Amino acid sequence: MSLRIAPPSSHPTSVTNLSASSSLDPTTKGAPSAPGIHDTLRSSLSSTTATQTAPASSHPLEARLAAWQSTQDEFKMTALRRNFGIGEPVRRGMELKIVREGEWTPMALGGSAGVSGDILTGRDTEVTWEDVFKGDDTRESADFHAEMERKLKMDW
Repeated sequence: MSLRIAPPSSHPTSVTNLSASSSLDPTTKGAPSAPGIHDTLRSSLSSTTATQTAPASSHPLEARLAAWQSTQDEFKMTALRRNFGIGEPVRRGMELKIVREGEWTPMALGGSAGVSGDILTGRDTEVTWEDVFKGDDTRESADFHAEMERKLKMDW
């Protein structure tokens, strides 16, 4: 239960493609200017770094912004718990769960905007990228009756 305002920095401060055990082995090295990228001039054409995991993000700020909203919600619940006891965060969590589960509008009518959830979380005055560009521009329009049958589990 910490009162952290900003997310912790989980991004590595430095990345290297040379390790002490494999510094003499030229097949495990990557390109010196771009760590993690297979260097075909120093090794064969087969990629030996394909099994390695990619970094979480390309910039430290990007990783911290991804965790920003969850850190703010955690901070708010911790402050409520300290001021009003355990009942207040539990009540707000239950209300939010009920609203998110019960809120549904067919895609033919515009889909669910999540307005009630935004009001409960205090984000009703924000306009984010996801509010404007939902990413369903290329998807075909849904049939209202087929969607209602799926929702009511009548698609036998």
